[in-house]
Amino acid sequence: MTHETSNDIAPDLAQESGQSGNARERLLDAAEALIYAGGIHATGVDAIVRQSGTARKSFYTHFGSKDALIAAALERRDERWMNWFIAGTQQRGKTARKRLLGMFDVLLEWFASEDFHGCAFLNAAGEIACSDDPIRIVARKHKERLLDFVRMQCDALAVDSAIDARGAARLARQWLILLDGAIAVALVSGQANAARDAQATARILLDVQTTKSADEPTTHSPRKSALQPATRRPPSRRTAT
Repeated sequence: MTHETSNDIAPDLAQESGQSGNARERLLDAAEALIYAGGIHATGVDAIVRQSGTARKSFYTHFGSKDALIAAALERRDERWMNWFIAGTQQRGKTARKRLLGMFDVLLEWFASEDFHGCAFLNAAGEIACSDDPIRIVARKHKERLLDFVRMQCDALAVDSAIDARGAARLARQWLILLDGAIAVALVSGQANAARDAQATARILLDVQTTKSADEPTTHSPRKSALQPATRRPPSRRTAT
C-alpha cells in the first residue's frame, strides 16, 4: 500500500468552502463506502477526496495517510455494526437459545440488502498481509468484540443447559465460524439463504451440545445406595501407634 504524508500539501485549509467542520466525517463516509464496495487497493485517495467533496489538503490534515483514514473508517463501522447486530439479536427472543439462532435471521436481512458486500473486516484483512498493520488490528478487534457478544449468549445458555465454562467458550468459537461462514458464502454465492443453512447447522450444534451436557455424569462421586451399605475393612493388627 502506498503511504502518503502531510508534507505533500500546504497546511492552509481556509479555502475549503466553509465546511471544514464536518470534513472529517465526510472523508470517513466516502472512504468507508468506497473501500467496502471496491476494496482498499482499488480505492485511491483522489477518489475518496472527490466523493467526500473536501479538499485534498483536508485529508492530510485530518488523517495524514490513507492507512490512517481506512483504519478510522473501519473503527467507526465496527461501532455501528456491533450496535446494529446486538440490537437485532436481542429483539429475536428472551431466551439465549432464541437469541443465538436469531443471529442468523439478523444476518439474513443484511444479506438481502442491495449494499451487502460481505464483512468489511474480513475483506480488509484479506488485503493486508502484515498482522501488525493498523487495519488488520481493527479487523481483529472487531471479531474479538463479536466473539465476546456471542460468548455472553453462550454463557446465558449454559446456565439453563448444564454446559460448563469450557463448553460455552468452545460453542462461542464454533458459533463465530458459522456466522462468518454464512457471510462468506452469501457474498460469493449471492444467496441470502446461506443464513438459513447456517442456522440449521447451528440448531443441530445446539441440540448436540445441550444433550451431551445433560448426559454427562457429574464430577462428584455418586452416593451409595441406602439398600447397599458400604462394607468396612477390619482394622489392621499392625496399627500405627
